[in-house]
Amino acid sequence: MILYRKGSSVRVRRSAVPVPPYWCATSIALYGAKRATPIAIDFLDLRVTHAERLETTIVDEPVAELERLELRQPLQAPLLIDAAESAEIVFRRGADTLAYAGEHQLPSLLLTSARGALPAALPPRSIIAIAAWPLDLLRLEAICAEAGARATVWGLAVPLLYPITTDLAALSELVSLAARHGATFVGSLILEVEQNAKAAIARSRMTDDEDDEQYETLFHADLDAIHVASERHLAALTHQAGMQDFILPPDWEMKTNWNAAILLMIAATRMLAMEHEVELAGTLARSARVVATLDKPLARVAEAASLSIIDALDEVSVDILTEWLEGGKSSFIERLNERWRVRRDYVV
Repeated sequence: MILYRKGSSVRVRRSAVPVPPYWCATSIALYGAKRATPIAIDFLDLRVTHAERLETTIVDEPVAELERLELRQPLQAPLLIDAAESAEIVFRRGADTLAYAGEHQLPSLLLTSARGALPAALPPRSIIAIAAWPLDLLRLEAICAEAGARATVWGLAVPLLYPITTDLAALSELVSLAARHGATFVGSLILEVEQNAKAAIARSRMTDDEDDEQYETLFHADLDAIHVASERHLAALTHQAGMQDFILPPDWEMKTNWNAAILLMIAATRMLAMEHEVELAGTLARSARVVATLDKPLARVAEAASLSIIDALDEVSVDILTEWLEGGKSSFIERLNERWRVRRDYVV
């Protein structure tokens, strides 16, 4: 059971550097963190909890509140607007906030879900991410078909939750569904699962003796390793289907400092997850922070001289970004992505 109570404040988080999985500078949540039963996903904190009864708060007037916030500190783009779950169907706070962002020419990523709703109109420089949760393929088919019919830029965000969405057949079906309806990307969300949520999953899915091994894995195995393996498998399937294998930020085609920082941070996070050249991964992450907070546009620096004049940038980052500015790709990133995309066509 879920009770909705109005009167909460907008949850706004700001980041000086892009971080996974959304890569946005400002995150805006219009509803309470817990808004579904019996399993609730906080899409900002990336935490999974359990509750049989919830009281979910709703912002009364998000646009007015954002206008007041803008007077104190302007919203930095790109924006993430978290409007997942069924509250959006009734209250439409996410759609209202997206319209506000469009009026102010703020590129935005709207997060909805299988139980959520698409906005009536999608402003320019906006993208839709549909969280594949709950794993209800009929609901997902309907909302993905609607997104595809509108010819909007959209994709799937897959919460990797063992054993529900780490199942290889489920991942394959999600990628096929996304490709079938013209998605641009399929990205993954790595979640922290609280013990009470694990217990709820066990009660709902593991009732037979044959599930004993799965039960043991849920509570006692290294789920991080399973989730990373699933993330890499999903990336491989997505790439083979011709889609981007991460959650695409708005304006990704532009050669901005923020996008350059995202490029470096994606490389760093994938290297760390694979435990591959960890020291270099840390260096790339530091360079990403430098680029994100740089006063001058990288493209202008590259035109005038060389990126190597930026003292805080390491040589590898200079090479990656120079290639990216010139041709839109980096050979280092391409090789790293090939290493990252590994199919796991067996039961983990």
